[in-house]
Amino acid sequence: MSPASAKDAQREADRIEPVLKRLWGQKKWDPKSVRAALLELGYEEERTGPKGERRGGTLTVRAMDPRYEVDHNVTPEGARIGLRVHDDACVTAFVQKTNYEVKTNGPFMETGCFEPPYGH
Repeated sequence: MSPASAKDAQREADRIEPVLKRLWGQKKWDPKSVRAALLELGYEEERTGPKGERRGGTLTVRAMDPRYEVDHNVTPEGARIGLRVHDDACVTAFVQKTNYEVKTNGPFMETGCFEPPYGH
């Protein structure tokens, strides 16, 4: 991330953090509630074309990734958030039953603002 992009990403992270804190306190961590609250900040949902090309918007909210436990996959309650601030800067966050987190990072080649699920 360039220094200017890092500053912009941190500014957006500072806007998102109180919203996630409020939702966490209200026990609302489902993707639909999280998406609605973040859209109220003025973000638009990211849109992509048939070949994965970006066509506008910057916000993606999705369910948590499944993880393997004992003998089967489990998808925990919660939402993951990716906000593309610039081509080289993202805000990545999550909110779930146990906690929430907001951080800034550069995009990942394979998965955009989201960290790949099995390491990078």
